[in-house]
Amino acid sequence: MTRTWSGISVPGMLFALLLAGLPTAATARQAPVVEAPAGTMSGEMLDGDIRAFRGIPYARPPVGRLRWKPPVAAARWDGVRDATRFGPACHQPPSRPGSIYAPDQPLPMSEDCLSLNVWAPADAVGAPVFVWIHGGSLVAGSGREPMYDGAALAARGLVVVTINYRLGVLGYLAHPQLSEESADGVSGNYGLLDQVEALRWVERNIAAFGGNPGNVTIAGESAGALSVMYLMAAPSARGLFDKAIAQSAYMISMPALRVAAHGAPPAEESGLELSRKIGVRGLPRLRAMDPQELTVKAATSGFFPLGNVDGEVLPYQIVDAFDRGAQAPVPILAGFNDGEIRSLRFLLPPAPADAAAYEAQIRKRYGELADRMLQRYPPADLDAAMLATTRDAMYGWTAERLVRKQTALGQPSFLYYFDHGYPAADSAGLHAFHAAELPYVFGTRALLSSNWPAVPGTAAEAALSDAMLGYWAGFARDGVPAAAGAPAWPAYGEARAYMAFEQAPVPGEHLMPGMYELVETVVCRRRAQGDLPWHWNVGVIAPPLPEGSAGCP
Repeated sequence: MTRTWSGISVPGMLFALLLAGLPTAATARQAPVVEAPAGTMSGEMLDGDIRAFRGIPYARPPVGRLRWKPPVAAARWDGVRDATRFGPACHQPPSRPGSIYAPDQPLPMSEDCLSLNVWAPADAVGAPVFVWIHGGSLVAGSGREPMYDGAALAARGLVVVTINYRLGVLGYLAHPQLSEESADGVSGNYGLLDQVEALRWVERNIAAFGGNPGNVTIAGESAGALSVMYLMAAPSARGLFDKAIAQSAYMISMPALRVAAHGAPPAEESGLELSRKIGVRGLPRLRAMDPQELTVKAATSGFFPLGNVDGEVLPYQIVDAFDRGAQAPVPILAGFNDGEIRSLRFLLPPAPADAAAYEAQIRKRYGELADRMLQRYPPADLDAAMLATTRDAMYGWTAERLVRKQTALGQPSFLYYFDHGYPAADSAGLHAFHAAELPYVFGTRALLSSNWPAVPGTAAEAALSDAMLGYWAGFARDGVPAAAGAPAWPAYGEARAYMAFEQAPVPGEHLMPGMYELVETVVCRRRAQGDLPWHWNVGVIAPPLPEGSAGCP
């Protein structure tokens, strides 16, 4: 039944109000429009006067002959672009069944995936910019994941950008024929070049959203934090960012483009081997393959994407770049989680039969360092010892190395240790697991997938998230992590200070005494020998420790 008011039907009344220019709920939340150098776009106004713009292309689709090419900046579009919907994710294998990291719904995927998303306060002018690089082992993930929603950080005064970049074989394949095509004579590293192109887009366009292109923080977790280190070491990224945040970064050994290095074959040779394994020879045939079929076949054939040392995009191993002081001289915030490996148990070797077998293996493999290993990782609790050994070798050592090296450059550097538990995670044996800090940093505890251990909606959880949002926003704003009502976070410095996130933030000094020095000694000796990787081949599966070398402890 049509209801009337003063002789006008309700739909007609609304139309009359619109014609008269009177306010309605629809017009009160008028879609925001931004005119940027890239083009004009219409987004969505969110609660709290936050503007959101999604699915903005920053580079041309890397399809056909553009597959395995450096990204080409997207052309300016005509008209007003609808920027209310996320773009598709880059191609990736299906999620592992039962994984806590699996999304509730399959991601839409395409090679036309080089897009980014922006959240900005409606009144932003010269605001600090926070560019988020998603994790996922350079194999999976996207900037559209609900956990990375930028609204809460934008409410703290930031302009937040999340990006997609090419993954897996489409992002990191090196091949002699690809190198021949390149003006620089190199191949691989395409996903990293995508990230650089996204930062160039930010430099050109972010002022239109109220952001300051002279105050950009790059941030990422896991493979996103690995990417942060790559960007710090990449000459082409120099000057495109001003601060860095690396959450659960891992400074592992990398392949080199044309020579064997640290136990890895040349990256070009790995590309040839992949072509043989999947039975597709030559670039024309590889480029003609269905991208999802190629992605899955490469993953199941054992292709492991990493940046490669090609002398151009990445001139040095990451450890070498930071030892030389060749990395970007910017402030850094870095840290790791207590239970990193609890959700990554595939990184663990088979457990020894008992404590005696564990001790025997450690003594066999670590020589004169065995006593230090057994003191640091005692066999009384084998599971705890093995979890901690792999965690420290990958994430703990990397976090402290980053803040030490940036401190040596005279840059403000801040270390954290996330050791926060809550019932659903702890009861599942996932205390402070890999990526557990992300919903607190982004303020997205209510947006998690059903696979993620549910975070309680308590005041204590909200307070911890508020503190972490404040610290991260403060660091992006002026290089100092400061949060209202929370303890001061001291710089790493001579006291080796850090912030622990437990039930609340707790500052401390000298985290895990002896851990950094022990892992650094092992890594240094393996680097000196030259044919050994360093990362998760530690503990009871470690190769025999090389003898002490010049310059190594």
